[in-house]
Amino acid sequence: MQSILKMNSTRKLEYAIFISIVLFLFKILSPLSDTMITVFFNEILVLGTVWFWMAYFQEYVHHKRSSPLTIILNAGIINALIFFFITLSYSSFEDWNWFNNQSGIVFLLLGIFIAFCFIGAGAYIISVFRELFFLRQKRNPVFYFNIMVIFIASTALTSGLAQINNELNFIPSALFIVSIVLISINSFRVAWIAFLPKRQKIYLLIISTVLSILFGFNFYYTLQETYITISNFSQALQIFLSLLSLYGTIYFGVIFFTTLFHLPTAEAFDRKVEEISSLMDLSKLITQVFDFKELADTVTSITAKVCNSDSSWLVSKITDGYELHSVNNIGYLEADSLTKRLLDENEFELNSLKIIDHSSVRINITKNQNPVNYKSIAVAPLKVHNKIIGYLFASRKTDYSFDDDDKNAVSAFADYAAVALENAKLLEESIEKERLEKELDVAREIQYKILPHKTPVCKNVSISASFVPAFEVGGDYYDFFELGDNKLGFLIADVSGKGISAAFIMAEVKGIFESLAKIITSPRELLIKVNEILNDSIDRKNFVTSIYGILDTLSGTLKFARAGHPPIFYFSNGLIKRLIPDGIGLGLDYSDKFSNSIKEMEIKLNNDDILVLYTDGINEAQNSKLENFGYERMEELISKHAGDTTDEISNCFMKDVSLFSKDQAQHDDITLIILKWNFNNKSVGES
Repeated sequence: MQSILKMNSTRKLEYAIFISIVLFLFKILSPLSDTMITVFFNEILVLGTVWFWMAYFQEYVHHKRSSPLTIILNAGIINALIFFFITLSYSSFEDWNWFNNQSGIVFLLLGIFIAFCFIGAGAYIISVFRELFFLRQKRNPVFYFNIMVIFIASTALTSGLAQINNELNFIPSALFIVSIVLISINSFRVAWIAFLPKRQKIYLLIISTVLSILFGFNFYYTLQETYITISNFSQALQIFLSLLSLYGTIYFGVIFFTTLFHLPTAEAFDRKVEEISSLMDLSKLITQVFDFKELADTVTSITAKVCNSDSSWLVSKITDGYELHSVNNIGYLEADSLTKRLLDENEFELNSLKIIDHSSVRINITKNQNPVNYKSIAVAPLKVHNKIIGYLFASRKTDYSFDDDDKNAVSAFADYAAVALENAKLLEESIEKERLEKELDVAREIQYKILPHKTPVCKNVSISASFVPAFEVGGDYYDFFELGDNKLGFLIADVSGKGISAAFIMAEVKGIFESLAKIITSPRELLIKVNEILNDSIDRKNFVTSIYGILDTLSGTLKFARAGHPPIFYFSNGLIKRLIPDGIGLGLDYSDKFSNSIKEMEIKLNNDDILVLYTDGINEAQNSKLENFGYERMEELISKHAGDTTDEISNCFMKDVSLFSKDQAQHDDITLIILKWNFNNKSVGES
């Protein structure tokens, strides 16, 4: 039985048409059946035709299960057609024996046509009853329905056989009674009525009344002995239609009373459904819509609709008060005035939802010169991590205050509004973070472009330069200038601050030094000139530390000046000195104070002398105990690896700093320049 129902619709239709053709040919060849075998075969064909057409109609009806009123109306129309054909057969053919050879082929074919109409109508109606039987059932009651169908079919089949042998009359009578009992029991499976909205329940009351009466008339007429239209075609079909009509009479009678009893609670049920639907819609909006204004408008409109309030509005807390985000059926000025009076003047403790009525606070406002009196206002806090970030309001002008369902709804919508507000804040922060990351990408690109791609190759001196950027862009910069006459200029600088502004300042500093390095031969004078140019370029909050030097690659003479930068480590004859000529940072002062502070130092390098220039990303690197790498560790490292090449020393620096600060994120760029001289004698002087 179930396997037939699970076949595809094309196969079901083929089977239904095939068995209908077999039945038609049988009735043409044997219009009158008077033997037990022919009657039995006739009734089996009739009931089989009903079954296969029901299996075909079932798929169509199943697709309409989301709208039970539609399939009920369709069944009502089919039932009306049955009533029409019954009336037609009574009025036109009650004196005719359709299957009498003397009646003619016309009446024979017309009778078969009407009988097939009854078969199709009965098949469709029972498929509707089957779908309604299983609709909205939590458990699968297929056993009970199948038992009922088996008894109905057995009653119909034995009724046809009892026509031939009157001694068998007691069997269909007993089965008929059992079928009525099963029909009565199964008629109470109407759980789907509870899920209908109030308007549809009212429609269902009217429809069930009409259909119960109509099925009752059909039941009466199909049992009449004078009703030969069907009985001469098939006694089983007549009994089947009779029981089906009885099923409809009882079933729609039960539907009428069940719907009548559900009607008082229909409005409450509709409201719960609307609340759930609204919450689901809000959930989707929160995950799909990131415009808080749109979400706030949705929350206020749903709150007003579901809670039957006259108006609603939503505010968020800001530093100096409240910000109004959305209003529904109330003006901004009125909502703002009420918010201030309710939250500020009355100083309510609104850690949870509170209902404010006319007995607790006067909440009259003036609108267009006419007083507007809100008799009751519900105020629900918007909480995120137990912190109140705003409030949702719903107000009524009637004396009917907010009940528990209203309170729960307002609280639920307030929770969703809080999530939406927090999401909007997180989205704004995410956008800002993305903007900053893009800014940092631009700054990194600028920084990489202005740094030299390789170190110069010079006679008597080996040079190594390393740069390790931090996650955030700093203002580290180093460069080399070939000045002619065996002179090499070198520069290391660090712009205060981070981000793209520091990168732009660094780019400007590069341009200034490149343009002045070949013109001004004194490191001191060059720094003074750079400071003058920067007067029109950088803000007071920014400054640049730097060391600029000029090395004679033949004699080993080095002249350099310092502008607030960390000292140079100078290793010579196994000793380390910190060379710190006076000087303040570029951009800190533009008066004579800057030029007076800058001192130039000159030294002459000996064989294997080492100069180490760096930015504070090295000495200020921190470990898990927040200890700085410091100058002492740098000096120890230089002394330990003084015999190595500049590249090897540079690699040791980077390795030791990385291991030292492995538990802490790098917060500043690391820049390191190492110069190692090959020969000559040494002397130190200052000018």
